[in-house]
Amino acid sequence: MSQAISESAVLKGTGKSWPQWCALLDGARAHELSHKDIAAWLASEQGASHWWAQMLTVNYEQHIGRRVMGQDCTGKFRVSASKTMNGSMDDALSVWVQAMQGRSEFSDIAISRGPDISHTDKWRYWRCGLADGSAVSVNIYEKAPGKSALSVEHSKLESEVQVEHWRAWWKALLGGV
Repeated sequence: MSQAISESAVLKGTGKSWPQWCALLDGARAHELSHKDIAAWLASEQGASHWWAQMLTVNYEQHIGRRVMGQDCTGKFRVSASKTMNGSMDDALSVWVQAMQGRSEFSDIAISRGPDISHTDKWRYWRCGLADGSAVSVNIYEKAPGKSALSVEHSKLESEVQVEHWRAWWKALLGGV
C-alpha cells in the first residue's frame, strides 16, 4: 500500500508501527465506521493527537480500499501546485491578482463565484468557484524574509484523471506568474 506518510514517521510520531495501528483498527472493526468516527476513536481511545488521528484514518481508509491517494472522505479529489516568489505575502498576492485580472475561466471551465480575497496576519487568500462545482483556493504565506510561497489548491474534483489534468495545468500557469 502506498502511504501518505512513511512507516518510520508513524512509529516516531505515535509510538506504534503501522502494522500495530492496522491490527488495532481491524480489531475495533474500524472498517464499519465513518471517517469521523475512526478519527474520534483514535483520539479518544488511543490518545492520538488530532493530526495523527486524521493521518492514521486516511492511511487506514486507503489500506482497506475505501479511498485512493488524493481522495478525501467525501469521495472527491484535490490537487495542489506551488511556487516560491520573491517579495512579501502582499507582493505575491498582488502579482497573482494582476495575473488573474480579467480572467473568466480556467482550462475552459468558467469562474462561477468570486474571486474573493481575504487575509490574516500569516496568510493571504484568493478563492473562486468553478462552473463544474470545483473550487480554487490560492494560499500565500511568508516562507522566509523576502520570500513567499503561493500554493494553488483545486478541490472537489471528480476523478484521478481530473487531478492529473489540473496538476499539469496549474504548474504551467504558475510557471508564467
